[in-house]
Amino acid sequence: MSESRIKVVLFDLGNVLVDFDLRPAVERISGFCSKAPGEIFKLFLDSGATISFEKGELSAEEFYVRVKDALGIKLGYESFVSIWNEVFFFSPKNRAVYHIANRLKKNYRIALLSNTNILHFRHIKSSFPIFNIFERLFLSFEIGAVKPEKIIYQKVIKELGVLPENIFYTDDRPELVKGASCLGIKSFLFTGAEQLIKDLVSLDIILGGCQESCQLGEFLR
Repeated sequence: MSESRIKVVLFDLGNVLVDFDLRPAVERISGFCSKAPGEIFKLFLDSGATISFEKGELSAEEFYVRVKDALGIKLGYESFVSIWNEVFFFSPKNRAVYHIANRLKKNYRIALLSNTNILHFRHIKSSFPIFNIFERLFLSFEIGAVKPEKIIYQKVIKELGVLPENIFYTDDRPELVKGASCLGIKSFLFTGAEQLIKDLVSLDIILGGCQESCQLGEFLR
């Protein structure tokens, strides 16, 4: 049997298994400070505080203080957390990916690798029953590194105990796909459930006895 055979299928979380949109949260927060939505959006996407939070270097309370000071928001901690978490939603695309992952579990080890923070993880865990099918959850705030840092992929490879070429990985961000690919992981850009099926089939990955004849509608039920 080839040493390059896929043994693990590794999924990203955000915009793959659960969708999110920061814009409503940004609009709500802008009502509690003098900053424009664009400034707030940039802070959440690009700030060192957000990255540190995803690395687990800041507690939830410390992150809140950083955001409060940076934006001058007049918003209590609990209210902020509620707004911060209400950015996720479950779409038909997510449902299809979940069912694909569940089908794959019959023949492969299934794992998840995500850049996320403790507040978002807890919220998703309590609101969307999607983690039950995964053997391992590799979370940036627990590992202390974020994609595309090399160390986070190396940690996954080591913990799974397989060769990089034994891992199929899908992620919606090109730079994160490239980071994994540079270490030899078979990595594919996620653009939707239909393309995911094609990518899996391209590596002869068996969808629970269903190959190229799989129809997307089968996973939307």
